[in-house]
Amino acid sequence: MVDSNQPRIHCAGPSITEREIAYVTDAVTNCWYSDAGKYHQRLEAAVAEYLGVQHVVPTPTGTSAIHLAMMVLGIGPGDEVIVPELTWIGSAAPVSYVGARSVFADVDPDHWCLSAESLEAKITSRTRAVVVVDLYGDMPDYKRIREIADRCGIAVVEDAAQAFGSSWQGRKAGTFGDIGIFSLHGSKTVTSGEGGLFVTDRLDLYERALTLRDHGRRLDGTRFYEDFDRYYYHFELGNKFKMSSMQAALALAQVERAEELVTCKRQIHEWYCQELAEIPLYQIHTEREGLINSYWLPAVSIERGRQLDKLRVMRELEDCNIDIRPLYYPLSSLPPYCDTPSGHEAQQANRVAYDESPYGFNLPSNLRMTREDVVRVSAVLSRLSEEIVSTPTPTR
Repeated sequence: MVDSNQPRIHCAGPSITEREIAYVTDAVTNCWYSDAGKYHQRLEAAVAEYLGVQHVVPTPTGTSAIHLAMMVLGIGPGDEVIVPELTWIGSAAPVSYVGARSVFADVDPDHWCLSAESLEAKITSRTRAVVVVDLYGDMPDYKRIREIADRCGIAVVEDAAQAFGSSWQGRKAGTFGDIGIFSLHGSKTVTSGEGGLFVTDRLDLYERALTLRDHGRRLDGTRFYEDFDRYYYHFELGNKFKMSSMQAALALAQVERAEELVTCKRQIHEWYCQELAEIPLYQIHTEREGLINSYWLPAVSIERGRQLDKLRVMRELEDCNIDIRPLYYPLSSLPPYCDTPSGHEAQQANRVAYDESPYGFNLPSNLRMTREDVVRVSAVLSRLSEEIVSTPTPTR
């Protein structure tokens, strides 16, 4: 039974200030008619400056940004797209939306992001793209991944949904792909409640995105291409992937505070490192040389060979009114994919993902967390560790 005497510690959640409230109030009051795009334009400029990219397209969700990427790249039936095993299903589902086939690659045991070696082994003549996920703010070896992708002629979609503010070798997450995407879900470090971003340096991909996100109308945001005076003229079938003014206003305020928010996340992670340093069983993931991790959610691996897995940890913390998240199940084990040829192959080949999934979890890192909250979470983990360590491991 959950201990209701202590306040709930939520796994993720935003920091909202008077700036966000003022911007959203202005948007809902004034951003209609000819002013409807004011906050969109400011958001696009702020994100472009922060990331160092040329083009930004706001979307309703991170998943829709990946869907738009698949459409922009012309991916469809008969094509294959490689996706890492350990990620939110929104990284893979858009591949199916356009009629293509997801091929699941294994991950690196040190950071749970895409393994470059597995990527290379999965490429076939039908491979059109790879979705590379910056899981929990961590990032893979982009130098190696880009070398493989460029040599094989496949597009890179960087799913930086969880990594706003991370960087690898001085370059911001979201800028390593032909297309980068972000989620602005309410749980993310930078949020618009629901929302996403599609970013690119390629003008051709940007112009395709503007058309396909608005039901096939050729707009650049303010005018028709080639001065077509036909507002309801649709050149092709597209989709409706646009963000509201209120979402754009909230997102703008958050992007303007991005470094403050990332600093807060990194401080929470450092507190956990200090508290867990002397506790057996748990290894908290830390950034490698060259990486600045925005630590959306601190990632923890449980020592193997003990009578402990992620579900038991979750139950123990839930009993103390503390919310945590389990490491994802391998995508190829889930009902939408498990009985497909790609799923069957991945279940045999992707041993790191299958070995890591039962023993990984994420600690709470909402943006209201205090040092006292971290101590409270860590105390439960310490007690559980002592119980496990003191219990003899069964022998055969």
